[in-house]
Amino acid sequence: MSQPTLISLSPQRTAEIPFQAYKRCQAAFARYRLYPLTVFYTLYAIVVLIISFTTTHPWTTVAFFSAGCFTWTLVEYLFHRYVLHGRFPPGKGVIRRFLHDRLDPLHWDHHMRPFDGKHISGELKDILPLFFVAAPMSFLFPVYTAPVLLAGVVQSYVAEEWLHYALHFSSSRFPPFRRMKKYHLYHHSPRGIDKGYGITTSLWDGVFDTRFPKFVRRSLSKN
Repeated sequence: MSQPTLISLSPQRTAEIPFQAYKRCQAAFARYRLYPLTVFYTLYAIVVLIISFTTTHPWTTVAFFSAGCFTWTLVEYLFHRYVLHGRFPPGKGVIRRFLHDRLDPLHWDHHMRPFDGKHISGELKDILPLFFVAAPMSFLFPVYTAPVLLAGVVQSYVAEEWLHYALHFSSSRFPPFRRMKKYHLYHHSPRGIDKGYGITTSLWDGVFDTRFPKFVRRSLSKN
């Protein structure tokens, strides 16, 4: 499969082509970026689960995998709020320069161009170094515990990346999805940019008091 061509246009140039054509092109590019990530982490999760279910601890496997999925929702919220929406001013030190050069562009470009396929989804390389540290360390524990927990985390990461893709490009009329989409797109508006950090769930927005105001939530819940 050949890689779709990325169209990255200025607002003036974008206005010259039909928006739906531009959107389809960006959707194809975003999907292409997600395929390696999906295959790699899903294969890891499948292999670990198969091994774990051959032990005598199937319910422990289910519990730890579920805990991994739940853990990811908190990681997603904290990373979105404090890293992706963080500001890292330039400085003279190596660490400060790294934070400014690598973290600042991660998400602000996505808010400026919410249908740009280059900024919709992650890539395999994004958390791969961390994974290569965490995965071997997890096997210091029984396979049905920490390795399965990590499998739940990375598989939830894959699911969240595809959900985020769908929230920008899918036109599904399924009511719960439509509410999630409106919630997320309101986060992209000037009034919602400092709230509504949860993508897979709004649970942590409630816990950490970053929910949209009640009248906004009521409006967004209407189909």
